[in-house]
Amino acid sequence: MSSTLGRRGLLAGALALPVLTALPARAASWQLRWNPSPGSTGLNAFEGVEDDRADSHPGVTHIYPQGDAYRFDMHLRDRDSATDRQRQEVRGMRQNGTVLNWKNGETWKLTYQMFIPGSLKATTSFTHVFQTKMPGTGTSPLTVMSLRHTGGKATLEFKVFEPEVLVGRVDLAPLQNKWIDVEIEQRIGNSGRVRWILRDGGTTVIDAAKNGDTYLSDVIRPKWGIYRSLSDTAHLQDCHLLLRNLKGYQYL
Repeated sequence: MSSTLGRRGLLAGALALPVLTALPARAASWQLRWNPSPGSTGLNAFEGVEDDRADSHPGVTHIYPQGDAYRFDMHLRDRDSATDRQRQEVRGMRQNGTVLNWKNGETWKLTYQMFIPGSLKATTSFTHVFQTKMPGTGTSPLTVMSLRHTGGKATLEFKVFEPEVLVGRVDLAPLQNKWIDVEIEQRIGNSGRVRWILRDGGTTVIDAAKNGDTYLSDVIRPKWGIYRSLSDTAHLQDCHLLLRNLKGYQYL
């Protein structure tokens, strides 16, 4: 009997599975989620296109791919559905048919290049070239990048919209009529955070961050284009905006 038990014990030992050790957790990092191509993806890169939604300039396309860029045209005659302002914008990010909404608690980063011609001028009222908003109408933006004429000079600024948290502001003129690099990092939440970086070639023009409220409810979407008030007539003319190399990353 003892010899039989001994053999069984040896057999059980021989068939025992090795002890597995847990793999180390992967460190969180930026994951590329959105990488549209104007040539192949076209305007399907966006959840929606707000091209003359009031039909103020019929028969004219204001938002379209041009070479390796997206172009936004604005004419003095163009009007939004609210007639005291103009809007030619795209909203949201679509990758392979799926809309990538920003949710409470998430952190996203956008990188792209922007060309602001001399004809697109800063104004004393609002001229936004980037916003984040929740879906639907009647809500204020959460963050904005704007061309603003303030203190007697033209500037490019980034704000957490309410309660008017200025992330940073730089002179506009040296950044016009050339491609500049834009990076926007945004943690979504009522206690959120924004980081704004501009680079001109190899020079970092600004790298600034501020905490602020970046969430209302539901989901958040970025918007690009030209959205401006008509009140500052002295600084308005036909103009355009170009964007290229758009990419969206999520911190996962």
